[in-house]
Amino acid sequence: MKTIKLAVVGLLLIGSYNCKEVKKEADKAGDAMEESMDEMENKANDMMDDQEEKTITFMMEPKSDSNVSGKVTFTEEDGEVSMKAELSGLSEGEHAIHIHQTADCSADDGTSAGGHWNPTNQPHGKWGASEGYHKGDIGNFTADGDGNATVNFSTDEWCIGCDDENKNIMGKAVIVHQGQDDYTSQPSGAAGARVSCTGIIQ
Repeated sequence: MKTIKLAVVGLLLIGSYNCKEVKKEADKAGDAMEESMDEMENKANDMMDDQEEKTITFMMEPKSDSNVSGKVTFTEEDGEVSMKAELSGLSEGEHAIHIHQTADCSADDGTSAGGHWNPTNQPHGKWGASEGYHKGDIGNFTADGDGNATVNFSTDEWCIGCDDENKNIMGKAVIVHQGQDDYTSQPSGAAGARVSCTGIIQ
């Protein structure tokens, strides 16, 4: 009889131990699943952040004794940045607009903004030219008889505040020139005086 009792107790102990082990494994599996769900949620949030529309707007200020002012808006959505510049006070005709390397418009002639933004060390040229072009080589636009102009430009070669320094426009400047870009002269297209400037800053 004692032997039978001991056997029963042994079986109960074994069963209890097995139940504890099963519970431990279940708890581990639950923890792992919870961690996996948290990771998936974080990734989903990151993806949503990447796809969120970003919009920044800056006011252009006159330079070189001009009256050229306005505003420029950058919008990033689905991996593409669009720029819209609304300008006034221009002379009628063709003018160049570029992104320059430094968000500093303190100089009266705008030269504090430095040269064209050119992180890939390409020659100056027309946007998309096979011979090369600066990331800041937006191009020319036309002002009407009242001195007003709207410039629209879009590209997937820019970003707003990303980690890619070859694409990130933050910390740069937008410059409007008195003349037009000839797309040939180095290093900046012989576009003349800088008549308006704004820094692209957060």
